[in-house]
This record gives sequence, C-alpha cells and structure tokens, in this order.
Amino acid sequence: MADPIITIRGLTNRFGKTVVHQGLDLDVMRGEVLGVVGASGSGKSVLLRTIVGLQQPAEGSIDVLGTDVLTADPANLRIVQNRWGVMFQGGALFSSLTVRENVAAPMRERLGIDAKTRTALADLRIAMVGLPASAGDLSPSDLSGGMRKRAGLARALSLDPEILFLDEPTAGLDPIGASEFDDLITALQKALGLTVFLVTHDLDTLHATCDRIAVLAEKKVLVTGTMAEMLRVDQPWVHAYFHGPRAHAAQPAAGAN
Repeated sequence: MADPIITIRGLTNRFGKTVVHQGLDLDVMRGEVLGVVGASGSGKSVLLRTIVGLQQPAEGSIDVLGTDVLTADPANLRIVQNRWGVMFQGGALFSSLTVRENVAAPMRERLGIDAKTRTALADLRIAMVGLPASAGDLSPSDLSGGMRKRAGLARALSLDPEILFLDEPTAGLDPIGASEFDDLITALQKALGLTVFLVTHDLDTLHATCDRIAVLAEKKVLVTGTMAEMLRVDQPWVHAYFHGPRAHAAQPAAGAN
C-alpha cells in the first residue's frame, strides 16, 4: 500500500449545536482514487471543504503532503495549496470571465507567470479535458452543463496539481455524459499520476473510477474498502446503498471477487 498523502485524525465539525463529524479519521493513499459516499447530511462536501481550508473544524488535524494545513503558517499553506486543485459541484466558474480566463485565473493569482504563457497553459488544460479550442473564448453561460463541468475540471488542473478534489462531478449529467466524465477522470488520473478525492452519490462513478470507497455515517468514516468489500458490509445503511435497486453497477465487481 502506498503512503498516505492525506491524513485526518480526530476531526470534529459543528454548525451551532449540530455535530456533523465527530472524531473522524481517514487516510487517503498517494495515487489512489478515493470515493466518499454517505447519506444526505453526512457531511461529504463539508469534509472536502474542511480539507481544502474553506471550513474551519472545531477539533482535529489534517496533514496534506506532510503539512498540517490547520496550523501551517500562510507561506507554507500557500505552497501546499498550489499542489492541489478543486472542482466544485456545478463548476463554480466566474461568469464575467471567458473559459480560458477562468482556467488561467489560478496561474495569475499564484504563479506570477506572463500572460502569453498563461494563455498557452490554459489552452493546454482546455484540450486535456476534451473541450474544443473554441471553448476558450466562450463565457460559462454559453456552455452546456457537461462542458461547464469540463471547464471546471480544466481550472482545477490549472496548477498541475498532485491532488484533485472533485465534488459530485457527475451530478446533473445524463447517463452518457456521466460515463464519459468518469472515463475522463480515469484517463487523467492515470496519465498525470493524480491522487483523487471524489465526493459522489453515483454508484456507477464509484464502480468506474474508484480504487477504494470511504463511507461517512454516524458522524465518522464508518468503513473503507474496495467495492467488493463494501458489498460484504452488513451495517444497514451501507447494505441498503450497495445492494439497493440502483446498485447494478456494483454487481460486476462482486462477481469478479
């Protein structure tokens, strides 16, 4: 097993009197695609946002690439942040910028490279995610839902990250579009050697892309393992999720083991 690239220990998140996570532990291994699932309200996206610094936890430690991101000084934190990319649900693109400007925005903010180089690198990222070159001149409002997601992915790849965080990447896509996006994630992960932290509710995406799965329940990571291992867990929610009527994608994995 590879070494952990993300180590979370004793994480607690509260919103007022509501406790979302309590004493949560999780390791993400270098080079894997980890799918994070759980019931609505289990805090999947909250966990992602906490790791990347958008949510301050009440307790715990989060080590990313050897740095505790909760206690690091601003200079060291910025170094680590430059080594990850985040794709939020819906893409979260700046509506006033073109796709190319959106993709180049992290470079402009963090790298200090000249405009010509930024444009060339942005166009490369746009091509990497399967968008036509002409998409670079379009506004986000001119794009279809699937194209907006690909543009958001291109921006997440802007700084050539080692870790890619994806929040519900296939939500809102039709089955064909979702399958194509799954294939894109897999191809990019293999080509670039990425570690991928993927929040999803989509069993097809779990089956198509993930090496391991982490299940959030009871305010913690209840269990981690492969798809085949998930099928043998007898906890009620886990069993219902992986054996329910939408669990057809898991069946080939079960048969192979």
